[in-house]
Amino acid sequence: MLSPDIEMAMNTQIAAELYSSHLYLAMSAYCEEQALPGFAHWFRLQSDEERDHALKFLRHVVDRGGRVMLTSVDEPPSDFGSPQGAFEQALAHEMNVSMMIDGLFGMSVKHGDYASQVFLQWFVTEQVEEERTAGEIVQTLKTLGGEPASLLILDRELGSRSAER
Repeated sequence: MLSPDIEMAMNTQIAAELYSSHLYLAMSAYCEEQALPGFAHWFRLQSDEERDHALKFLRHVVDRGGRVMLTSVDEPPSDFGSPQGAFEQALAHEMNVSMMIDGLFGMSVKHGDYASQVFLQWFVTEQVEEERTAGEIVQTLKTLGGEPASLLILDRELGSRSAER
């Protein structure tokens, strides 16, 4: 059984994961508008992945006898300034999500909730990967300096991402 504190925090995390999905979908739409279908594809897959994360949290809450309480999802921005700006915002967002996951893990340790600790360990590892990937793309974009031919090559590379489920 989940403690009321952990149940509430997990519901907050579900909302955060759904917001992440919306944010990445908005970034995808922005990249489509910029004629960068590979960037758009990458963000669309990221949006799907974040929705899957929300569903994993939902399943955990239900499996532990908790109650899922879905709340409204904030509207994400629609303009990111540039593809680099979108990835910089994605990196900042992932760093925030990592802090939330770490907080949940700490709470599960405090409450002696071993099942949630095991569940959350996957997310701790996932967040390291998310931050690394977004950070690498930001660094690549900085190195390219907005040069159109290089940006198109990166667009093709990002478009080759496959769903990792």
